[in-house]
Amino acid sequence: MLFSSIPFLFYFLPTVLILYFLAPKAAKNAVLLVASLFFYAYGEPVYVLLMLGAIIVGYVGGILIERFVGRDAKKMERSSASKVVLICAIALCLGMLGFFKYANFFVSNFAMMTGVPVQILDIALPIGISFYTFQIISYLIDVYRGSVPAQRNFIHLATYVALFAQLIAGPIVRYKDVASELKDRKSTWDGVLEGSRRFIIGLSKKILIANVLGELVDIFRNSTGETVLFYWIYALVFSLHLYFDFSGYSDMAIGIGRIFGFHFPENFNYPYISASVTEFWRRWHMTLGSWFRDYVYIPLGGNRVGKARWFVNILIVWMLTGFWHGADWNYILWGLLFAILLVIEKAGLLRVLEKVRFAGHIYVIFVVFVSFVIFNASGIEGMLSDFGGMFGMAGLPIINDETLYYVRSYTVVIGMALVGATPLPKFIAMKLRNGLIVFGGNKSGELVWSFFETVVIAALLLMCTAFLIDGSFNPFLYFRF
Repeated sequence: MLFSSIPFLFYFLPTVLILYFLAPKAAKNAVLLVASLFFYAYGEPVYVLLMLGAIIVGYVGGILIERFVGRDAKKMERSSASKVVLICAIALCLGMLGFFKYANFFVSNFAMMTGVPVQILDIALPIGISFYTFQIISYLIDVYRGSVPAQRNFIHLATYVALFAQLIAGPIVRYKDVASELKDRKSTWDGVLEGSRRFIIGLSKKILIANVLGELVDIFRNSTGETVLFYWIYALVFSLHLYFDFSGYSDMAIGIGRIFGFHFPENFNYPYISASVTEFWRRWHMTLGSWFRDYVYIPLGGNRVGKARWFVNILIVWMLTGFWHGADWNYILWGLLFAILLVIEKAGLLRVLEKVRFAGHIYVIFVVFVSFVIFNASGIEGMLSDFGGMFGMAGLPIINDETLYYVRSYTVVIGMALVGATPLPKFIAMKLRNGLIVFGGNKSGELVWSFFETVVIAALLLMCTAFLIDGSFNPFLYFRF
């Protein structure tokens, strides 16, 4: 089931909200858990059992890790037994992820390298497995480190892992960030309004911008009249498409969580205004970046080691980041590209970029275009073909009438996306709100602003509904990761 669908918006979500707010406090997590399992089973009924198996591994593993950890008066001493349980539990989680997501990658590469004919496995990728696997692993590690106590209530832990708001495409929520809210939280009227507003803004980003840009991406991929300019338009449009698609989902997830009283972490912070790759990755998919930092990079030694080892640590982290996104070599190359650029920046380029931010912006946009062409390529062969088209090595014309037609047809939505990817709309909205307050006084100004904001949000919801009724199926990009 998609957030951006009629069944979710007008059947599933209203029903869950009614049941949730009618349920007594002790039953609210159970309502959310049952709703989340139904939400997941709506599209993949078989893989609900896989997710429940992963949750059981996390639940039992957390309790055993805590039980085997020795304690004294001054510190927590990690016993070998607790470490064994941690390793086994993580191995089971990664084993499930590896089998369903990466088995065909390893099998096909083995066949290619050895020449041995191997049957490719007919395995469908369970939606959201990369996200809920990482959440369970972070929970187990935090229990082992003593950052959080093991959760004894199975429904609480299962709700944390399976909660439909962020199950499919994040953000990656740490257990310690919502542990207290799983036990005791309040849904206030202000929280419901704030969450609804955030959800509708995210829905609008997905339907009114990302889906329309996705149409142009599909047109380019099916076109027989490519030009060099069309390749660069594709790089621009896909980069914006991916941002509005994924950040729109994150906004919706954060908004739904807020309605239910949860405070999920932010996942995007205007990454396209960055002036360095380092800054870009502090703003893009922030929960994934912090996860790899805390659970891979720092345990490897981070930057507290020699330069050679530090370089290896960065390569490992970014190779894994790329591989997390997809089981193909272009994803690994995508991650390694960022690893190399981050090392170069930390070696001295970053100091230069901080002095000439305008040049830094141009550099980042160019890197983003190139990187997302790699990201969306159909393997290495497709990546090389795309680069050939972009850099004039495919014998294509610079421009033609077809390219100009599509540029003119999509100019408005591309312009909206370019502006919307910056803080400018938020800045204008805040200036308008402050102006109303100054002009009309605090109370009157707030009332006028609230009315205006409500009208805009309602109009966006109506427009999204109209697009959904008239539109076609367009899933979130990160479903496939």
